[in-house]
Amino acid sequence: MDKYKNKYKIGSHRLRNWDYSSNALYFLTIVTQNRECILGDIVTGQIKLSEMGKIVENEFLKSFEIRNELFLNEYIIMPNHLHMIVEICHPGNGSNSLIDTVKSHGNNEPHGYDVEPHGRAVLPNRTVLQPNGVVQQLQSIKPNRPVRLPKSISSFIAGFKSAVNTKIDDFIDEHHLSIPKYNKQNHFFQPNYHDHIIRNDFEYQRIADYIIRNPTMWENDKLNHKK
Repeated sequence: MDKYKNKYKIGSHRLRNWDYSSNALYFLTIVTQNRECILGDIVTGQIKLSEMGKIVENEFLKSFEIRNELFLNEYIIMPNHLHMIVEICHPGNGSNSLIDTVKSHGNNEPHGYDVEPHGRAVLPNRTVLQPNGVVQQLQSIKPNRPVRLPKSISSFIAGFKSAVNTKIDDFIDEHHLSIPKYNKQNHFFQPNYHDHIIRNDFEYQRIADYIIRNPTMWENDKLNHKK
């Protein structure tokens, strides 16, 4: 496990140089800061959202209304995290040939779908791997500087988290709550998140089933710090 600023951090399983604005299906997980269970409670195998959880759900669904390239397949809001399968589909891009691309360029993705938050979906260098296997050069990007591509997974998550911070802060003010407000120093969600590119129908069904059944497995969930 690598160290950053004298703290241990989990290494990224992100597919090296993959263009995260490409047409594909992505399994994503976002976790609250410190895994705090502030989004709701599990009651008889179902999620009962808190007021903050309702705000999160509203802003989450709104994300798909304002982004034409993004489609929601499955999702669940849990007490301290969200699971989702989202699809990026830019008109005219055609088929991804994703399975062949992953096989021919190596696979840095986890084989299972255990949930651990990893690094941001940003590109550490100046090239991106397109779904057809073509490596695109990003001439305007300075070396070693993280890149957030427009209409990408990282762009979507950054916008969603920012909107949640704003709405939650409004809620705190409106109800005169004696809790810290959220900003760049005090995140509502963890800065990092987990992503996994879905390669085939079997994997899609397996992950979709995992998402649907997640509330019933809460007692043994590795993100449940109360277990």
